[in-house]
Amino acid sequence: MITVIASIRIRPGNQDAFLEIFKANVPNVLKEEGCIEYCPTVDFDTGWPVQRMDGNVITIIEKWIDLKALESHLKTPHMLAYKEKTKDMTDELTIKVLQNA
Repeated sequence: MITVIASIRIRPGNQDAFLEIFKANVPNVLKEEGCIEYCPTVDFDTGWPVQRMDGNVITIIEKWIDLKALESHLKTPHMLAYKEKTKDMTDELTIKVLQNA
């Protein structure tokens, strides 16, 4: 199993529209072979001094059975359509692909 942490910097004022498009695509992704989990998240303010808050970042938590499933996911028609719909709403994408230690 691999875990993906994707951080998407959203242009100010676009968070609600981005999340609407993203959440509409979640059922499609969850139906993909090899998808275990796929969930958008936003910062939760704990008040802890070590926490770095950023209201313009949406973090996607993904779990996939293997790298092949993740690579297939990136080529699906619904992901290509999602990227096209949201391209003007985002500024930056960073990604971490992790395996259990």
